[in-house]
Amino acid sequence: MADESGFQPKGSAPERYEQYVAPISAPFVTAVLDAVDLFPGAAVLDLACGTGFAARAAAPLVGPAGRVSGIDPDEGMLRVAAAHRPRMYPDIEFTEASAEKLPHTDAAFDAVVCQQGAQFFADLDAAAAETARVTRPGGRFAATVWAPRDLSPYFAAQYEAIKEYSGEETAAEHTKAFTCTAERLTAAFRSAGFQHTTAREVTFGIALPRLADFAPGHLSALPWVHAIVDTGGPEALAGAGRAMCARLADRTTPDGTATLPFTATLVTGIR
Repeated sequence: MADESGFQPKGSAPERYEQYVAPISAPFVTAVLDAVDLFPGAAVLDLACGTGFAARAAAPLVGPAGRVSGIDPDEGMLRVAAAHRPRMYPDIEFTEASAEKLPHTDAAFDAVVCQQGAQFFADLDAAAAETARVTRPGGRFAATVWAPRDLSPYFAAQYEAIKEYSGEETAAEHTKAFTCTAERLTAAFRSAGFQHTTAREVTFGIALPRLADFAPGHLSALPWVHAIVDTGGPEALAGAGRAMCARLADRTTPDGTATLPFTATLVTGIR
């Protein structure tokens, strides 16, 4: 889930990313793995793996005879990924690398997945070409990117809070996470040689813990937190969290929790 350019949490943020992004990512990880039909003994690559959500979920699906690899350009994210990998076979190999230049041989994988990373690639066409190169003939690819932000109320509230507490420039950076369209993604992978490339929206209602704690915690795991703190100090982060809670008040239960819809675009293809 980390990227090649614009999404690189710093300092202790990768540990918070592992904690706070997991609840939001979980159902989409399941969807992206279901789309590639993993089987015992398969070799799978988690592209832009972040702290390894998809890689960890793939390991029991491919079993001891399988192989799971994850690549990400961010050393901090990979350090957390390695610390959280299950002590089981297959062991997961995490490598610091760019999606535009994969350190793998041709046709090395039965499946390649990318959970919330493609929207940040510096060169999507190059990344698609590399993905095609390392996928065996008949192998599968699947990726998710966030659908337009207004389809996910939590992210809409987050954007408004970021804009309020750190300004338009930082809010524009947040917007980049929601601008990779289904048309752009499918075109890149079709051009790279994937067949039967399709896209569809998937929506899950995700139960979040108490928003007064979760909203600022989640913000603290994202790269935009630095602009918020630089603009208004540590209290600005708490203020941004409160602003999110206020915007989501009509969706929040009396105990402060919320079940909110999140929507992503799922793109699939066959090599």
